[in-house]
Amino acid sequence: MEQEVIQETYSNFHSDYNTSKDKIELRGYGRNIQKMVEHCLGIEDRAERTRCACSIIKTMERVRPMGYAQNTLWDHIYFISGYKLDIDYPNGYVPQKLGTLTSATETVPYPKNGFRFRHYGNNIQLAIQKAIEMEDEVNRRKLTVMIANQMKRCYVLYNKDTVTDNKIFDDLEKMSNGKLVIKDGEIKLVEAQTILSTPAPANNQQGGGKSKKKKKKK
Repeated sequence: MEQEVIQETYSNFHSDYNTSKDKIELRGYGRNIQKMVEHCLGIEDRAERTRCACSIIKTMERVRPMGYAQNTLWDHIYFISGYKLDIDYPNGYVPQKLGTLTSATETVPYPKNGFRFRHYGNNIQLAIQKAIEMEDEVNRRKLTVMIANQMKRCYVLYNKDTVTDNKIFDDLEKMSNGKLVIKDGEIKLVEAQTILSTPAPANNQQGGGKSKKKKKKK
């Protein structure tokens, strides 16, 4: 008798285990939404079936308050139904298959610059390219010096160590393929100690510094 009870308990548990249930089409909405849609499909009256679908849409909004557009929710419920939900969709909307939507979406490529000096960052590389393209020699020289100073800031903050100006000039020449050249000793870049000792900008309070309490007039 005891063995039969154990077997029955195991059978009931096993039959209700998730792996034995039907696949959830859109996992984000959960199994209950899918059961609602299945119930909706079984309603014979079209008007009643439409009202049921509208109620499911409202429930979907509460289950996943993601701010989806109404048309997106109708696409989702259409997908959950296996593209079988035949109702009067609002405003004559024709739901789209999710396969069509995903195939139309293009993957945004991640920028792959491939340069060795990653500690300087991509913006430095872009600035170097901008300087190379400048025709005015004076302005290009000014921009080159600004780039070199910023490169030193990036290097020091990244490595937390000092670096010679000559090292920065060498890296600048390599990154620009020899088109931006500053000779050693030609200019003096910002001091590494100044970079390390400069505090991060803080949020300024109104009026600057600590707020002072106003004295009550007697």
